[in-house]
Parts: sequence; C-alpha cells; structure tokens
Amino acid sequence: MIRFFQEIKDEQNPYEVFQKECPEVAARFNDLIEAQKALKGLDAKTKQLINIAIQTANRNPRGVQMHAMMAKSEGAAREEIIAAVVLNLHHSGFTNVLECLPAAIDGFEGKI
Repeated sequence: MIRFFQEIKDEQNPYEVFQKECPEVAARFNDLIEAQKALKGLDAKTKQLINIAIQTANRNPRGVQMHAMMAKSEGAAREEIIAAVVLNLHHSGFTNVLECLPAAIDGFEGKI
C-alpha cells in the first residue's frame, strides 16, 4: 500500500504525514494490514475488490483509487473494478457510486 501513496503527485502525501506524526500507530496499522493480507479464504484480487466496495460505501474516492490500483496489480480487470463500485448502488446510494466511479477508473489507469 505504501508504494501507491508514494506515487501521489502535487500534494502532500497523507500516508507520509500519518507515518511522520504518528509513527507508533502507523507501525501497528501496517501490522494490521499485513495480518489482513495473510487471512486465508480469499485471494488478493478478491480482497482488493472488496476493499473497493467498502471504500465506495464509505464514500472515499481516494481509497477507491488506491485500491483500484492495487486490484489491477493483483490481476483485476477494469470491468471487475467498476462492478465493485457499482455493486454499492442499492446499498449506499447513487451519490456514492457517482463520486467513486471516476476514482476507480483513474486508479485502474494508474492516474493519481
């Protein structure tokens, strides 16, 4: 995840700010991420698609964008990434989908 935040251009990297200001919490957060990655039962691509859906439900376009980049690196197709966003239509509403769909496409295309 860190490498995706390193690609952010023309603005302060929020993950670097978090690491600088809260190094102990950031270290534990990284441990949590690694533990979640190690969970059995779902492959890495599916986990990223779920993260896209969760970030859409949370109305977090930056999170959608970052997880779309990670999902693509795990082999997700554009259609799968879009489906993970649009799946939220009846759960969290049209506004969330409209707000997050462009970010998902930007992430898939590697745009930051």
